[in-house]
Amino acid sequence: MAEITASTVAKLREMTNAGMMDCKKALTQANGDISAAVDILRKKGAATAATKAAREAREGVIAQHIAKDGRLGVLVEVNCETDFVARNEVFRAFADEVARKLSEDPNADLEADRQNAVSQIRENIKIPRHARMEVSGNGMIAAYIHTGAKVGVLVEVGAGKMTTVASADFKQLVRDITLQIAAGNPAAVARDQVPEAVIAKEKEIAAEQVKNKPPQAIAKIIDGKLEKFFQSCCLVDQGFVKKNSEISVKEHVASVAKGLGDEITIRRFVRFQVGESLPAA
Repeated sequence: MAEITASTVAKLREMTNAGMMDCKKALTQANGDISAAVDILRKKGAATAATKAAREAREGVIAQHIAKDGRLGVLVEVNCETDFVARNEVFRAFADEVARKLSEDPNADLEADRQNAVSQIRENIKIPRHARMEVSGNGMIAAYIHTGAKVGVLVEVGAGKMTTVASADFKQLVRDITLQIAAGNPAAVARDQVPEAVIAKEKEIAAEQVKNKPPQAIAKIIDGKLEKFFQSCCLVDQGFVKKNSEISVKEHVASVAKGLGDEITIRRFVRFQVGESLPAA
């Protein structure tokens, strides 16, 4: 039998991030062959992943990948069991790699990668959702990950001219919009994207709240409450955070567009927060 040296064990640990005793046992089983030992650990990792699959994975991070030309982007949620692991560099690197692979192929099979990560990190890991955007016409895809990586944003902003997209003012506007979405947590870009059923429900709630008011005042009060609802849930109607909400996002976008001599449109966005897509515990 080949001698299993400390340096060989250390090398295998560096290659696989597996525990020292696991590495020593794998090398013994593989008669000192590092390549065979790696395969043994990978197989063991797959078994470990299966036993951990039932564990709750409610912590995690939001990761992103934007193509160099800014015309394609991905936002992904990757869950783990503990916040300690969510802050681990190996886990963060895995999440970033998942985002990169999904940018290349939205249907990428990530199961082998996930199982390898489970064997290294020793916690259950899930990839419950991702969003992928590509620019249509002139525009830009941008992402923002808030400090701590618990909230992430992906947005597409369009323009009429290519020169607008290349300008510093447009790029700054797009970044400001991602920050606005992260802070304001809107549900839609504009009012026409809010489902009629949601609007009807808000009207019903407002009507119930003011049912004892004079009939001639009820309609006006309901309209006022509905306006406040739109200002809260619609991105373009929100007060622009960077200007202390003195103007709306719509007004700020129009101002930048006017300065650039173009039309600028916020086309779509997604905002992910860790755990919000998971069923209640």
